[in-house]
Amino acid sequence: MDNIVNLIRSASYTLFFTGAGMSTESGLPDFRSKDRGLWSKFNPDELANVQALVHNFQEFTEFYQFRLREITKYKPHEGHHILGRWEQQGLVSGIITQNVDGFHHDAGSHNVMELHGTFRKFFCNQCKREQDRERYINGEHHCEYCNGPVRPGIVLFGEMLPEDVFYKAEIETSKADLFIVLGSSLTVSPANMFPMIAKEHGAKLVIVNREPTPMDHYADYIVRDKSIREFLVEVEERL
Repeated sequence: MDNIVNLIRSASYTLFFTGAGMSTESGLPDFRSKDRGLWSKFNPDELANVQALVHNFQEFTEFYQFRLREITKYKPHEGHHILGRWEQQGLVSGIITQNVDGFHHDAGSHNVMELHGTFRKFFCNQCKREQDRERYINGEHHCEYCNGPVRPGIVLFGEMLPEDVFYKAEIETSKADLFIVLGSSLTVSPANMFPMIAKEHGAKLVIVNREPTPMDHYADYIVRDKSIREFLVEVEERL
């Protein structure tokens, strides 16, 4: 831990990469988990894709209303808030995240690259205008301008990752001299390429994850014996 603290102190450009483990520590269940009530109501494999948006809009909407209500039950944990504080202090240059809950923004982080989109935004799939999130929660699922179908601003299965966000994340990663992974299995492609981009540009790599990842043999430090919140709290206390 002392070595990691020293790296964070001395690094000039530190990026964090967060996965599902960051969100589940807030209590938010991973929607892929089949032991959830979600699976008794819906089949995400059938509904979390662009075909359902086009051909099964009612069930698609019910599914995402349910997911949105689930997310609003939870809040960012202390680890999210620590990253927000560190950005203000100049210790964090940016966060790349696979998560769509918007908790990094809620906790005060600004330079957040959301590779899979976000539930903080909704837009019309027809005219592309942004829509009001509360309006969607309250049952208004058609565009107030053109009456087209409203959808969450997340990447559905069958869609490409947002090119502008992905490109920015690549540029940011190439500038990093310290790259810290928090709660990602690093198995989802192409998002899992970022630790390797960082290493190829000379960055130190730290992986904090309960389970082994395919990138562990590239890491300079691996932390498996602490939760993400515990890890960040301990680092903050030592800084």
